[in-house]
Amino acid sequence: MSNPSVLDYQYLDIQDSIPPELKNNKNSIETRINLTTKTQAGLLIALTIIAIWAVGFIKFLSLDLPQTNGVIIGLALLLQTFLYTGLFITAHDAMHGSLYPNNLKLNHLIGTIAVTLYGLLSYEELIKKHWLHHRYPASDNDPDFHDGEHQSLISWYLYFMIRYWSWRRLIKLAFVFHSIQFLFHIPILNLALFWLIPFICSSFQLFYFGTFLTHREPEGGYQNEHCAQSNSFPVFWSFMTCYHFGYHQEHHQYPNVPWWQLPNVRNP
Repeated sequence: MSNPSVLDYQYLDIQDSIPPELKNNKNSIETRINLTTKTQAGLLIALTIIAIWAVGFIKFLSLDLPQTNGVIIGLALLLQTFLYTGLFITAHDAMHGSLYPNNLKLNHLIGTIAVTLYGLLSYEELIKKHWLHHRYPASDNDPDFHDGEHQSLISWYLYFMIRYWSWRRLIKLAFVFHSIQFLFHIPILNLALFWLIPFICSSFQLFYFGTFLTHREPEGGYQNEHCAQSNSFPVFWSFMTCYHFGYHQEHHQYPNVPWWQLPNVRNP
C-alpha cells in the first residue's frame, strides 16, 4: 500500500478516519460523535489555548524574578508547561482535521501556528509522520515507536526526540531565543524558566502519557490492531495529565474525534 502524499493528508476528508463498520451504522453512539463534532466549540477551544499561552508567555517573561515568590514562579512554570502541551494537542487535532472540519484551510492554518509557537516544528512533516504512526502502529514504519533496543522510558524518549529534531531547527530556536533576549531585554533566566524548561517538560509529558504508557507492549502482547491501550484516569486527571491523550485506544479507533470529546467516546 502506497503512502499518501502530504497534500493528501492536508485535504483529508473528516469522514475518512471513521472505521468502515461505523459508516454503515449511522445510529450508533460512536458514529454520532464522529459525525456531529461541535466544530465551532473546537475552534473556540483552540484559539483560547493559543491566546492563554501567548498572554502567559509575555507576562512570565516580564516577571521580576528576584522580587517574585518562589511558589508563584513554580506555579507559573507548571502552567506554562501545561499550555505548551495544549499547543501541541491543538495541532494534533488539526492534523486529523477535527479542529475545524468546516474549513480545512483554516484548520491547518491554526495547526501550523500552534506547532510553530510550540517549537518551530514543520506541520507538514508532522502530519506525514503522525499518519504513518496511525497506519503502522508499533512497527518499523511507526516513527513514534522504539527500534527494539531503546525500550526503557528515558532511552525511548531520547530516541523519539532525535527522530523529530534536526540541527537546523535547533539553530533556528537558538536564533529566536537570543533575538528575544537582545531585542526585548529579557533575562536569560526568564527565557529558560518560561520557554525552554516548559517546552522540554511538555515534550516529556506528551511522550510519557501519549506514547510510552499507551503504546508499550503489555504482558501477553497487544490486544487490538491499534497496538494501543488507554489509561484508567478519571476525566479530570485525564485532562490534567495530557488533555485526554491517555484515552489513546479510543483516539486510534476514532481519530477524528477532538481531544475534548474523547471522554464521550470512552464513556458514551
